Amino acid sequence: MGVPRDASKDDIKKAYRKLSKELHPDKHKGDKDKEHKFKEVNEAYEILGDESKRKQYDTFGAAGVGSGGTAGGFGGFDFSGFQNAGGGLGDIFESFFGGTRGTSRGRRTERGRDMEVRIEIEFAEAVSGAKKKIKIEKFVACDSCDAKGYEKGSQMIDCTDCAGTGQQIRTAQSFFGTIQQSVLCSTCSGAGKKPEKACGSCRGEGRKRESETMTIEIPAGIHDGQTLRLAGKGEVGKQGAVSGDLYVQVAIQHDPRFERNGDDIKTITILPVVDAILGTQIEVTTVHGKISLKIPAGTQPNQIFRIKGKGMPVLGSSRHGDHYVEVRVEVPSKLSGKERKLVEEWKKINS
Repeated sequence: MGVPRDASKDDIKKAYRKLSKELHPDKHKGDKDKEHKFKEVNEAYEILGDESKRKQYDTFGAAGVGSGGTAGGFGGFDFSGFQNAGGGLGDIFESFFGGTRGTSRGRRTERGRDMEVRIEIEFAEAVSGAKKKIKIEKFVACDSCDAKGYEKGSQMIDCTDCAGTGQQIRTAQSFFGTIQQSVLCSTCSGAGKKPEKACGSCRGEGRKRESETMTIEIPAGIHDGQTLRLAGKGEVGKQGAVSGDLYVQVAIQHDPRFERNGDDIKTITILPVVDAILGTQIEVTTVHGKISLKIPAGTQPNQIFRIKGKGMPVLGSSRHGDHYVEVRVEVPSKLSGKERKLVEEWKKINS
């Protein structure tokens, strides 16, 4: 019973009155389905009878007036429950207009699927960078047909099931009358083309499933849990379509010697109390190797010393973070007789 998509407010009002009269609960007492449809029609008219809301619908479709969408939440109504593909307010909208909205999708090819993998590296590999080999199973280009999907000497032709449009019209009967909806062609997946003679190796897809070994370059300075995106390294699309991407999540093994904080490294050194008092020279293990550090006389417990530029590489640059050394002063739990005598003499001097 549809009206044109550019129908006036009066035309929509007439269609609404007709539908609401046909579905009124007084005429269908006890019929829950009719009662539900009656409510949907009223809610749809709430949108289509309002100029600003109607504009949102014309621009975004039924999703444009959903509470979760950019243009949603009109008048306090929550239309999220009506957004499923199988029916509801979205279909009610379309029924007011008698058929499907104009398609803007056109022909399309099926992009390859994105893939995700997780690899584990040693802490030292996060410092220096590394190359890691992984083996994954995915769709790769068919070498028999060069990913074209058709046999040599053949070609791609217009899909006969959709006349090359990539779309099929699905017709259904409802209490509104005949409803038409444009959907992607199931034969060509919306491409509008299909192989004249499909490749026997890949059955016309231009790709086949195989195990592939690839080398992943891990950059120096990468952080634990960071994800690398390798464009075009996911699954190959159908018939030469764009490949998906490969996302590699990197897990870094813990090294008990180092505490990492961003690009900085922290280590803890246990220092005898006498060295903290008199000062000393110690050897510090950094991510770049061992270096010598001077501890001045009078160093306090938990005092921190900074070694500039000896931390982690800063990802994507030539700079480095810093290395921090926390000094923990160790007080002996037992003293020899001579040691005790010396400490007591020192106490007398300071008192």
